[in-house]
Amino acid sequence: MTLPTITGQKPAAAPEGGGQRTGLTAQLLRRKPIGQMLSEAEGKQDAPKLVRSFGVLQLTMISVGATLGTGILVILGESVPLAGPAIWISFAIAGLAALLSAVSYAEMAGLVPVAGSSYSYSYATMGEGMAWICGWCLVLEYAVSVAAVAVGAGQYVNETLAVFGNVLPDAISQPPGEGGMMNIPAMVIVVLAMMLLVRGARESAWINTAIVVVKVGILVFFCAVAFTAFNAGNFEPLLPMGAAGVSAAASSVFFSYIGFDAASTAGEEARNPKRDLPRAIMLSMVIVTTIYVLVAVAAIGARPWGWFDGTDAALVRILEEITGQPWIALVFSVGAVLAIASIVLTVLYGQTRILLSMSRDGLVPRIFGRVSRRTGTPVAGTLIVGIAVALTAGLVPLGSLADATSIGTLFAFALVNVAVIYLRRTRPELERTFRVPLFPLTPILGAAMCGYLMLNLGADTWVVFGLWMLVGVGAYFSYGRRNSRVAALSQEEYRELTRPRSSEYQSS
Repeated sequence: MTLPTITGQKPAAAPEGGGQRTGLTAQLLRRKPIGQMLSEAEGKQDAPKLVRSFGVLQLTMISVGATLGTGILVILGESVPLAGPAIWISFAIAGLAALLSAVSYAEMAGLVPVAGSSYSYSYATMGEGMAWICGWCLVLEYAVSVAAVAVGAGQYVNETLAVFGNVLPDAISQPPGEGGMMNIPAMVIVVLAMMLLVRGARESAWINTAIVVVKVGILVFFCAVAFTAFNAGNFEPLLPMGAAGVSAAASSVFFSYIGFDAASTAGEEARNPKRDLPRAIMLSMVIVTTIYVLVAVAAIGARPWGWFDGTDAALVRILEEITGQPWIALVFSVGAVLAIASIVLTVLYGQTRILLSMSRDGLVPRIFGRVSRRTGTPVAGTLIVGIAVALTAGLVPLGSLADATSIGTLFAFALVNVAVIYLRRTRPELERTFRVPLFPLTPILGAAMCGYLMLNLGADTWVVFGLWMLVGVGAYFSYGRRNSRVAALSQEEYRELTRPRSSEYQSS
């Protein structure tokens, strides 16, 4: 067998026996060597693999594209009633929690530049059991967040059509339970993103970059208009729902910040991942948090917080009322649909790369890991995920989706913070292109804040999360455990992969 170049690594305690003879506890704790991940990312010389075509600009735009707009364009009407005028504080709190985790992601992305994101980081540090839990949370996080954002597209499609005196009937623009049968606009946006991703990652990245420029432009335009009607009295009282309301809103909008996680899934398609991934993650967080807080302040300044309750497409409504010009609402609505499409595109991209990594390890079916020789993308996996997400977007209400996304995201982020602490203690000799500042305080605070925000989510969300985890346990024992490639290594093979080498491991 061809062994990856791993050096300076302390020998791991290999379980007695190999393959299916490995005991359950030993298998759950068996870690995947970092060098093996890097070797698999390079693949066999003649095998199809992901194409390295992303620079720091494309990586930053993937992160911004997956993040910017979700909490503002889609769920502002649902989150403002929770926090009142202090909604901008909720965005700042959620942004701080995300930033604390983002710096941990930046360190891990430079250290383990592969497609698996926090799933791979957990596998390298906490073993197969925790990696599976993290990967299963990421499936929830990505698939559900794509559906949640796509659901909001119907609102803005109707705002666009309303300028011409038409709207889509609820039967085809709302899911069951909200007066309709199926949200067709949401399904169409997911399907279009799926088709673009099938064509190629490079083409998708450039289209996403163009859309992100438009998205930033319409949000800046909104702020310019909204500040002309700014009323400081709208911020009094600042905390009508108390600190608990601010925390609840922060937990709800946290899913708006998962974009940098999507960027970290591009580790195998970045030209210089060890340098560019950390830069892209940090830069995108600064851009997104600044714009979110600015737009929230402008929106509350323009309209009292009670006005937002039950208001769909709130930003368009504000522009219509301030300007009285239908064409302004038309331009903003079209831009909002493009912005939502950008989020769907980049987050769906991240979902397929997570499943590709899990398939490579044997924990999900191989079909998700098949890379097309012609396009350099996981075509079959993209089609399967796209169709499943489209059906979810068409049939499930937005509120349930947003909270389910938040809890999966928070759990995965907490694990990444723990992974940074673990590798700093056990592998201090590894080269790090980015280092978490104020270690270990920063990752400890990051994990603690993620836990705090999880506790502020509702009981229904926890029930959904618990049921999802039970399904995941069943999936692991029925498929993942029996097909795990790391567990299938013999004792000798595992020791060889984890024994010390004479020089530092080499990455791509």
